[in-house]
Amino acid sequence: MSKPVYEFQAEIRNDLGKGASRRLRRENLVPAILYGGNAEAVSLTLQHDKVNNAADHEGFYSHILTLHIDGKKHQAIVKDIQRHPFKPKINHLDFQRVSAKEELHTNVPLHFLNEEAIQKTGAVIVHHLNDVEITCLPKDLPEYIELDLAGLEIGDNLHLSDIVVPKGVTLVELTRGDDHNQTVVTITAPKVEKEVSEDEAASDAADSSEDNAE
Repeated sequence: MSKPVYEFQAEIRNDLGKGASRRLRRENLVPAILYGGNAEAVSLTLQHDKVNNAADHEGFYSHILTLHIDGKKHQAIVKDIQRHPFKPKINHLDFQRVSAKEELHTNVPLHFLNEEAIQKTGAVIVHHLNDVEITCLPKDLPEYIELDLAGLEIGDNLHLSDIVVPKGVTLVELTRGDDHNQTVVTITAPKVEKEVSEDEAASDAADSSEDNAE
């Protein structure tokens, strides 16, 4: 399977407002905005299907994307995505400009290693977090961060401080004090529910009927 390429052609749009956005969507285009850095915000349109297909990949939300606008390349990350409430369509996108010399503030997904080995023991893995907020320079931006669960047993927890982050990456919550060292994963025992056989249920019902008759 080929690796997704996160490059998109974008056109500057001057026709703004809800009515204009509805017309764009009917033409299979998606309205967007590019902001941040030292430049003014720019309203854009992109081909809906290409963006929508890219949005199926996890990396779309954590990669640095390239927007081609009027022959120039602009580096950006996705900051917000608005979807149709029930159709598989994107209604609007927010992009933030990226500068090689300025730190990014964004979220990246967590990938959990060795989950199957724990599940085979009958333990239950409870995920409290599936992504983490980070800061880093664009060159250090990871697509995801791995957390190894090997060796964990029932009753064990992993916290943010247990995550080994790549060089140049900072977990934002840990900069806010020890009380922000959130639990990421908990290993618990499976819930055991008492099963009542049909015969036992019938017997209980019969006993109840006899008691009522008395």
